[in-house]
Amino acid sequence: MSKKENTAETNLENVEHALGRSERFIEDNQKNITIFILALIIAVGGYWAYKKLYMEPRNAEAQQSIFHAQNYFNNDQFQIALDGDGMAPGFLEVIDNYGNTQAGRLSKYYAGISYLHLGEFEMALDYLKGFKTKNAELKAIANGAMGDANVELGNQEEALKLYSRAIDSKNELTSPFYLLKKGILLEEMGNKADALSAYQTIKDEYANSAEARQIDKYITRVSL
Repeated sequence: MSKKENTAETNLENVEHALGRSERFIEDNQKNITIFILALIIAVGGYWAYKKLYMEPRNAEAQQSIFHAQNYFNNDQFQIALDGDGMAPGFLEVIDNYGNTQAGRLSKYYAGISYLHLGEFEMALDYLKGFKTKNAELKAIANGAMGDANVELGNQEEALKLYSRAIDSKNELTSPFYLLKKGILLEEMGNKADALSAYQTIKDEYANSAEARQIDKYITRVSL
C-alpha cells in the first residue's frame, strides 16, 4: 500500500472517530441539548410576543394619551400640559403609566421643558436628565435647556459644559443658538476672549443662521 493510500485511510479513520465522538456527545447530552433548544425557542418567541402583543399596543395607547398634553405645551399652557385638564392626562401621568414607551420617554423631555418655562429649575433638570434619545436635535435642545436651568441656578461652569454639548451636535439650527448663549454667558463671566471665539464661530461656520445676522454687534462689543 502506498504512503498516499495509507494517509487517506488514516484521515478517514480520524474523521470516523470524530463523528463517533460527536454522536456519543449528542447521545449523552441529548436531554440538555433539547432543553437548550426549547429555551431558545421560548426566549425568541417570548420576545416577539412581548414586542408585538404588549409593547406595540402600549406605544399606541401612550401616543394617544400624549396628544392633548402636546397641544397644551404648544400653546404655552405648561402647567396644564404637565398635570392634564381633568379629562386628558398630562405628561406626568403619561410618564407614570407609560414610562417604558417612546411617548413616555418623550414626555420626560416635555416635562423638563415645561418646568423650565415655569421657573422650577431643579424639576426641569430632574426630568431632562432622565430623557434619553438618539435624535441629535432633541438631544441638543435637552442639553441646552439643562444649560439654561443651571444658569438660573447660578451654576455657570456646568451651564457652559451643557451648552458645549448642545453645540457639538453641529446642527444648523441649534448649534448657533447655543453658541450665542454660551458667548453671552462667557461675557457675563468676564471671559471676553472665549466669548469672541463663540461669536466668531457663528460668523464663520453658521453664516446663514438667524444668529449670524446680528453677530457683528456682539463681536464688536467684546473686541473693544
